[in-house]
Amino acid sequence: MFGPRRDVPANGQESVWDYPRPPRLEPVSARLRVIFNGETIADSISGFRVLETSHPPVYYIPQTDIRMDLMRKASGSSWCEFKGEARYWSIEAGDRRSDNAAWSYPSPSPAFAPIADHLAFYASRVDACFVSDERVQPQQGDFYGGWITSLVVGPFKGGAGTRGW
Repeated sequence: MFGPRRDVPANGQESVWDYPRPPRLEPVSARLRVIFNGETIADSISGFRVLETSHPPVYYIPQTDIRMDLMRKASGSSWCEFKGEARYWSIEAGDRRSDNAAWSYPSPSPAFAPIADHLAFYASRVDACFVSDERVQPQQGDFYGGWITSLVVGPFKGGAGTRGW
């Protein structure tokens, strides 16, 4: 068999191999939180998640629920074939800084227009991220920025040896 062997989800879980490509955007009412240097950077029940084959969900939080006074626009950008041009954000809280800790799509493609004023955070570049009360695990590889919870099973793209999936 070529590629990964799909983990079988238990009752109440989702397999990332059942997510679509191109990705799907959906609202999420679970509480989303981001913590950095003792500060709650984001706290929302009005987020979105992007679901794409082989990737854990990426959560987008509205800027109105983010401490934008602690966010700094970072240099550089990247391109997503589905969402458009991404811009990056750094966090400065107290005596700590996390470069390129988040990203946004200021002018996303029409299918992703609802996330225009939202940011997604790399769980590996902050102290903690939560979906409901569950602390997430960062997606390996630090490129895609998915949040892994007990509700999703993989295997997940992003780690060593997964580029060709």
